[in-house]
Parts: sequence; C-alpha cells; structure tokens
Amino acid sequence: QVTLVESGGGLVQAGGSLRISCAASGGTPSSLAMAWFRQAPGKERELVAAVDSDGDNRIGGDSVKGRFTIDRDNVKNTIGLLLNNLKSDDTAVYYCAAARLFPEFSATGYEYWGRGTQITVSS
Repeated sequence: QVTLVESGGGLVQAGGSLRISCAASGGTPSSLAMAWFRQAPGKERELVAAVDSDGDNRIGGDSVKGRFTIDRDNVKNTIGLLLNNLKSDDTAVYYCAAARLFPEFSATGYEYWGRGTQITVSS
C-alpha cells in the first residue's frame, strides 16, 4: 500500500510561480508511474503531468505545456510539480497519484491517490 501526501499549495498571484510536492511512502513507489491531476469546482479531474518510474519519460496536459514541469526523486520518494506563469484557470485542488502503467492519461488508471492540495490563483 502506497501513501501519498501533497504539500506546498496556497494562494498565488497570476503570473507567479509555485512548487508543490508529494511524499510517497509504503510499498515500492519507485516502481510506479507518478502523476499530478487537478480538479476545479464543477469540473472533471484532469491530468496535469505524469512521469514514468525512472523519470525518463513525461506526458502532460495541453493546457499546461510549457508552464508546468513534473520531476521525481526516487531516493527521497518525492514527486514535484513546478508551476510557472500561473493563470486564474489553474485554480484547483491538485492531487498526486500513482499507477502501475505508463503512459496513463485517465484518472481511472491510477491506483493510489493523495488527499490533494489547494492552489488558488488570484487575478
């Protein structure tokens, strides 16, 4: 059983940057693909970015390409997301998730989930 705990969310102005992190524990998180999803009020959960177990390959949502970067540290068992040039549309709860397969674009393919961290972008 893998446990995921997000941290680092908060309030940021439009155009600003933020980095959020996810700490993984239990099981073997280094063998899993990791991802960040987000969900805004009234909207479906959407993939932000994902990285394979080795950290060599990444996929990302079209709305964040060129602005958000996912990374992972398999020694520390952490996953990060650097968010640049934030927009009001980026306001959402951001979730860390883990899957056995990569690439995986659908939330249904992810077996483990954190509780999420809120990011609010003010205009």
